[in-house]
Amino acid sequence: MNRRRIAAALATAACACALGAVAQSTVYRWIDKDGKVQFSDVPPPKEAKDVTQKRVGNAVEPDLPYATQQAARRNPVTLYTAASCGDPCKRARELLSRRGVPYAERDPQLSERDAKTLTNLIGGLEVPVLLVGANPVKGYEEGEWNAALDTAGYPRSLPPGVRAPQPEAPVRDAPPATAAPGAPGATPTPPPPPAK
Repeated sequence: MNRRRIAAALATAACACALGAVAQSTVYRWIDKDGKVQFSDVPPPKEAKDVTQKRVGNAVEPDLPYATQQAARRNPVTLYTAASCGDPCKRARELLSRRGVPYAERDPQLSERDAKTLTNLIGGLEVPVLLVGANPVKGYEEGEWNAALDTAGYPRSLPPGVRAPQPEAPVRDAPPATAAPGAPGATPTPPPPPAK
């Protein structure tokens, strides 16, 4: 009877490890020599063109403190920025990095979808905006941002030796395949959001 319990426990642990490995992986997208789009979980060959990679699944870094992992699962963080934002966006990134907060960065200048989402959140295209779970915080003010992150359960700092996760760079929307910029039916590019 004891052997069966041990065997069952080992099988359960092996399944959990396997699921954990699958839960977070990197997917590569590229165009091969014949012009076909390819997707794979292994890096593409050297002759591949337009290579992009994206992490899928659980985006929380396993090396982060448990409290940070839990906060990121309950209240994921998104930072809305723009190239024209300057110092406020720089200080916003520094704060998130200092606290070790995993976050996704979005630029409404590059993506119509992100522009619409930001407009729905705050009623305009102002940056920076911190989205903690479902709670947006407009403009960079360190005290407000720290309070929002504290409420969500993010620790104030990283333990020694732990590196802050790096967000993926904001992605530009692909241009419409049928309409050239400025042509009838083409989607206009949103104006640059003002920095706060």
